Amino acid sequence: MNRAELVEALVERTELSKRDANNVIAAMFDASEGIIARAMKKGDRIAITGFGVFGVGKRAARTARNPQSGAPIKVAAAKVPKFRAGASLKAVVNGKAVAKRAGSRAGGRAKAKSKSAARGRR
Repeated sequence: MNRAELVEALVERTELSKRDANNVIAAMFDASEGIIARAMKKGDRIAITGFGVFGVGKRAARTARNPQSGAPIKVAAAKVPKFRAGASLKAVVNGKAVAKRAGSRAGGRAKAKSKSAARGRR
């Protein structure tokens, strides 16, 4: 899927116009001005529940070899973008059912009310 297809998918699933959908994607993912890129540049990690975590890793300086001549080359230390997929995304990619989130708040409140009502009857 490329950017244009991503914009089309966003337009189909929301009430956004094509221009607005493109602006949302640009705001999130553009390499120079996107929200994710700017946060990673600061060294922050971005966790999107159910999708994954974007972060920054460090690669140490090392000596490599030129494959043609065999001469040693110094490679400087660098920061590298990293992504770790979340459990829900892994399940979808592997064709498994998506695990439901345990204990939604509404369910928890309903149970608490029923338990307190049961205690009052004793």
